[in-house]
Amino acid sequence: MTQKFFTVAPMMDWTDRHCRAFHRVLSRRARLYTEMVTTGAVIHGPRERLLGFSAAEHPVAVQLGGSDPKELVEAAKICADFGYDEINLNVGCPSDRVQNGRFGACLMQEPVLVGECVAAMKAAVSLPVTVKCRIGVDDQDPEEALNRLTDCVVAAGCDELTVHARKAWLKGLSPKENRDIPPLDYPRVYRLKQARPDLPIAINGGIKTWPEIHEHLRHVDGVMLGRAAYQEPEILLGVDPGLYGESAPVADGFEAIAAYEPYIAEQLEKGERLHNITRHMLGLFTGRPGARAYRRHLATEAVKPGANLQTLRDAVAHVQRETAALEARLAAAE
Repeated sequence: MTQKFFTVAPMMDWTDRHCRAFHRVLSRRARLYTEMVTTGAVIHGPRERLLGFSAAEHPVAVQLGGSDPKELVEAAKICADFGYDEINLNVGCPSDRVQNGRFGACLMQEPVLVGECVAAMKAAVSLPVTVKCRIGVDDQDPEEALNRLTDCVVAAGCDELTVHARKAWLKGLSPKENRDIPPLDYPRVYRLKQARPDLPIAINGGIKTWPEIHEHLRHVDGVMLGRAAYQEPEILLGVDPGLYGESAPVADGFEAIAAYEPYIAEQLEKGERLHNITRHMLGLFTGRPGARAYRRHLATEAVKPGANLQTLRDAVAHVQRETAALEARLAAAE
């Protein structure tokens, strides 16, 4: 039986190297993804800044945006040399910039080209080559559009398909609206898996809780979380015990921060600003006493020159104090 798997979605402006290093503290097993990076940026841009990552992040995949097979081959080779574990092709992003570049979700309308891109990368690198797509765009019939794309990428040797279970509306909706307004159609992804039992398929879109994750895994092989993993990162503590039968690396948010401190110290020593790291941690302690004060402290203090580990510790102290006060009140009431 195929091992069920869990991934954290590639998210622009969010899943940078600091975010991934933090998520890795919470799960050894979750597969992490970079932000989407275009082939042009990989080929011509500052590669270390765009692609660099720490060895602790493995398993980590790079998501490429592009539609020219030759450029994708060159970019894939560069990414392979950097040590990534997987090359993922973006066929789901609906932004205007992506459309103007003829990649992202608009490629749902060009499945043959997507297949050519996958085949070219498969021939060029030994890494798994995967695709992340939508169920369709605009007025496409999701049954036909998703089947056609799947046929083309499978014939090209695609190793895994992640499907965001919504259409993308390329005209009339913003990228933000495209994450919420088009209705979710999970059964469409389930039907694809039934038709393609040998293709590893993961589902993405609107998934927020572990009961939902386990329900999806009754029908598909993997689940990809996006905003839920970012905004409430402690959900990642359930990955290793829930899917792999292993203990979580840390018990809670307090232990996660303690485990993450050496990484933060190293980055600060290199000249990184604290805010660029801690902005990915604001969702910790959601629902706990003191969580609001924790977020407020980091939002106001971590941006200041000279902010350091003590700034973070002072923010955590708000949660510790209010949690202790609540426990004392509950004990007194017994």
